[in-house]
Formats: sequence, C-alpha cells, structure tokens
Amino acid sequence: MEPASYIILYLLKTAKMSSSTAANQVRASHILIKHQGSRRKASWKDPEGRVISTTTRDAAVSQLKLLRDDIVSNKAKFDEVASRYSDCSSAKRGGDLGPFGRGQMQKPFEDATYNLNIGEISDIVDTDSGVHIIMRTG
Repeated sequence: MEPASYIILYLLKTAKMSSSTAANQVRASHILIKHQGSRRKASWKDPEGRVISTTTRDAAVSQLKLLRDDIVSNKAKFDEVASRYSDCSSAKRGGDLGPFGRGQMQKPFEDATYNLNIGEISDIVDTDSGVHIIMRTG
C-alpha cells in the first residue's frame, strides 16, 4: 500500500474514534446548592462556608425547588438563575459544564443527565456535592 493510503486510513480511523467518543457524551448545565452535608463546604459565593455550614439539606432542596419552579414556568432563565444562585464555579458560565462522558461525574448526576432528553430539566438530584437541578443541553 502507498504511504499516502496509510495516512488516509489513519485519518479515517481517528475521525471515526472521535465521533464515537462524542456520540457517547452528553452536555449539561446545572444549579448546585450546597448544604451542611456537602463534602466541601465552601463555594465562590461563600468562600468561608459560613452559610453552607448552617444550611440544612431540606432548606437547600426547598430553595432549589423554588428556583426550578421559576425556570419551568418561564419566570426566569436557567442560565441567569445558575449565574446568581449556583454554588458551583460553573455559575460564571450560566451553569454550563460542557460535554462529558460516563465515569466523569458522580454517579447520581451522571445517571440523571443521561436519562434526560435535550432541553429537559431534572428533579432534585442528590450527590456528595449537594443538591442539583440539571438541564441537558446536548
């Protein structure tokens, strides 16, 4: 086989591998509310963790449900709510986590995301980080 043929075969194989990897990925945005049971009790909004350390899981869930209701009823936009209220550093990107594949996120988060349709918003999802709502974007 000609050397150029090897190059073409290599390029085709590489393109096929990257497209199959992309096909196995999802993209999502989320809003995270941390609470006293969260594994890391600090965030960009609360660097010392003073509020997080006194927030119960139930209070975090209540806040997140109200935020979700506002988003679902079109009173607020997901990215704007995430930018203002999420304890995750992704808040500066409107909650956008970018694309990710299996094994890259905590299992409950991953399972919830893969079970959503694009544009759909999850119910409350519990992880070691706190409580989330997730919107699948890709």
